[in-house]
Amino acid sequence: MLHTALLTAQTFQISHFAPVTLGFFGLGTGYLIWGPQELFGYPARSPAADRATGWWGVWLPGFCQFVTGVILFVGMTWFQVFKDPLLYMAALAFSAYGIHWFALGLNRMQGNEVRTNVGMSVAYTIISVLGLVTFFMGGGWPVGLLFVGLTWIYVADFFASAGIAVAGRILGLAHLCTGVWLMYLTFATTLNIVSGYSLPGG
Repeated sequence: MLHTALLTAQTFQISHFAPVTLGFFGLGTGYLIWGPQELFGYPARSPAADRATGWWGVWLPGFCQFVTGVILFVGMTWFQVFKDPLLYMAALAFSAYGIHWFALGLNRMQGNEVRTNVGMSVAYTIISVLGLVTFFMGGGWPVGLLFVGLTWIYVADFFASAGIAVAGRILGLAHLCTGVWLMYLTFATTLNIVSGYSLPGG
C-alpha cells in the first residue's frame, strides 16, 4: 500500500525534450536510401541490393521511429511528461510507421510479394491524411507538410504495388523530396531545442 501510494504521489516535470528528431532522422535516412533506387535505378535491384536496402529499412526508419513512438506514448500516458496534444498524433504515426517499416524491410530482404502493399498503402494513406489535418489544424504546419509528403508516398505506393511502372519512379521522387524535408526538420528542431533557435520545425 505504501509503495503504491508513493508511486501515485510521484510527479514528473514536463519535458521539453520529446525525441521526435530521432524519428525524423531515421525515416529521412530510409527515404534517402530507397528513393534513388526507385527513381534512378541506383543501385540496380538484385538480391544483394535488396538485402542491403531491407536491413537499412528495418533499422533506420523502422527501429528509430518505433523507439520514438514508444517513448512518446509512455511519456504521455504513464509519466505525463509530454503535454502537447499534437504529440499524440506524432506517437501514433511514429509507432505505426516504424512497425510497418519492419515489414517493408524484411519483405524486401526476402524478395516477398509486393502486391500485399496495396492494402497497406490504403491504411497508411488514411493515417497520413489524419496527420496532415491534425498538424495543420493545430498550427504545426512544418510537420503538416511532412504528412503531405507521406500522403503522396502512399498514394504512389498504391499504384506502384499494383504493378504500374511509372508509379515506382513517382514513389522514388516522393521518397527523396520527403526525405530532404525530414532532414530539414531534424536540423531545425534540434537547433530549436539545443540552441534556442526559433526555426519552423517539429
